[in-house]
Amino acid sequence: MNRIANIHILTKRLIIMTALAVLLFSGVFALSFYFSHRLMMTWAGFMCGIIGGFVSIQQRIKTVSDEELVLLTQSWFQVLLIPIFGGVFALVLYCIFLSGMISGNLFPLFYIPEPQNDTPDTAFMIDILTKTYPLTGQDLAKFLFWSFVAGFSERFVPQIISNVVRSTTEPSDTTADHGSEKGSAK
Repeated sequence: MNRIANIHILTKRLIIMTALAVLLFSGVFALSFYFSHRLMMTWAGFMCGIIGGFVSIQQRIKTVSDEELVLLTQSWFQVLLIPIFGGVFALVLYCIFLSGMISGNLFPLFYIPEPQNDTPDTAFMIDILTKTYPLTGQDLAKFLFWSFVAGFSERFVPQIISNVVRSTTEPSDTTADHGSEKGSAK
């Protein structure tokens, strides 16, 4: 099979899978709104990450090697793997946002419920999953955008993780400053 035929096969698969992801996202939104009048942000982020992964594959089709193109056209699993990683990365990014490890005007802010009676319990954990929401419409848009980016750019979230790990394992500047002070006191 020639390269152009493989690109057409892969493009058709991506269109089908992206359409299914959009339908699934719409179904989850409709069902959660219908039954509880709430949308779980974890599902929204996960689905946006998956869609970002599918778009990423589509953007790269023309530059992949012939071997990779053949692999992608012969295996549904390979086509699904990158978007699923994108969804997982979107969930990790959501946790990073909620933890406050990264912040600024470009990133969303969230309302996070407080535990009842000042002690976390199962009800509190359910509240975190079902009642944590972006503070504003702009924050929702930022969350959906960054969730899409987490799936689209497969190096984005791993780079954030690497930066966090590096910042926690490097010696702090205060240790270096104290060493300088001791040296100057001699």
